[in-house]
Amino acid sequence: MNKRFAHISRWWRRALGSEGHERHTVLLISKSTLAATLAWVISHHLLHAQSPAFAPFSAVLIMQVTVYQSLLQSTRYVAAVTAGVAVQAALGFLIGPELLTFALMALIALTIGRWPALGSQGSQVATAAFFAFSTYISAATNHDKVTQLGQIILLVLIGCGVGVLVNITVVPPLRYRGAEHGIHALAHALCDLVSDMHPALRRHDLDDERTAHWRARAGQTEGLITQARTGLRTAQESLHYNPRRFFRRHRRSTGFEGYGAVLEALERTMHQVASLVRALDRWSRDEDHHRDGPFLECYADFLECLSGLTEVFTELDEDRLDAQAPRLCRLADEAQGCRRRVAEQAMADRLPLADPARPYGVLVIEATRLMEEFQYTCDVLQHHVGRPGD
Repeated sequence: MNKRFAHISRWWRRALGSEGHERHTVLLISKSTLAATLAWVISHHLLHAQSPAFAPFSAVLIMQVTVYQSLLQSTRYVAAVTAGVAVQAALGFLIGPELLTFALMALIALTIGRWPALGSQGSQVATAAFFAFSTYISAATNHDKVTQLGQIILLVLIGCGVGVLVNITVVPPLRYRGAEHGIHALAHALCDLVSDMHPALRRHDLDDERTAHWRARAGQTEGLITQARTGLRTAQESLHYNPRRFFRRHRRSTGFEGYGAVLEALERTMHQVASLVRALDRWSRDEDHHRDGPFLECYADFLECLSGLTEVFTELDEDRLDAQAPRLCRLADEAQGCRRRVAEQAMADRLPLADPARPYGVLVIEATRLMEEFQYTCDVLQHHVGRPGD
């Protein structure tokens, strides 16, 4: 019990102390509660609707992670409900409250629900049609039937309107930090991998088990890449129709071009590191490596510089870009010097760079490609530092 209480206390401290998943959860629950309550007051206490639950249900359903999604999903939801009610009304008044009517209604509603334009709200066509059928057969007169069916659409409109209004006016979600979090996770994985590699290269310790482990780690980053893309997409989407983007504090959070370039570069870098690791993993173990020592040590210096660069990416912060971007550029210049020494050492040792069976050429090429990506990313961030929001 004490452990559970301690866990709950830590959760609430995180929610109250800093922006993150916990705080977003509390805000979403609070805003959904407010929207549902307002929708219930309007539908039950003001309109005296016979099925007032449609309004709060709709308000909670479209309380999405971004204002844009709330608007998009509410439009689709209203269209889906309207289509379902319309199908029931047409068949009900043409055929009557028969079993055949329900079967035809279900067939047509489920077919309409497959329309791609309705997206995830497609299933609501059939749901609305079923509720409309229940309402239709319980009404005594045709006037009551028309009134009740129209009221379903009205309640959905009220619920969606209240939900969107609350989402826009009460701390509208602005997920610009989501772009940073995804980059941080991917950069951490890259930094950890490179940081493990350069000491081993410096010690000339490249056994099969070690390189196979590196290769496995490099291949396990697809999930992180997907999460980072999702975080960036959500951050960009959260700006649409969001009044907070015009507040002074958030004026710079209006493009994400720099973060997009960082993410693309990190993704390509991860693939190139994976290629580098594959080259090391295929290294022949039965040859004499004594003359590879200086080359491996130069390469270790290069990877150590890259680990310093990726460490900065793990701490990328929009509020500190003014200081971080120049630091990245200085580190990139140092890494560029190490990269040149790698090529010079390979030439001085007369290593067989053109031999496809040996890793030297691949290592030199990947060093050049890695450096190009990091240099490009640093230039992009430097370009966007201090730019005003669009």
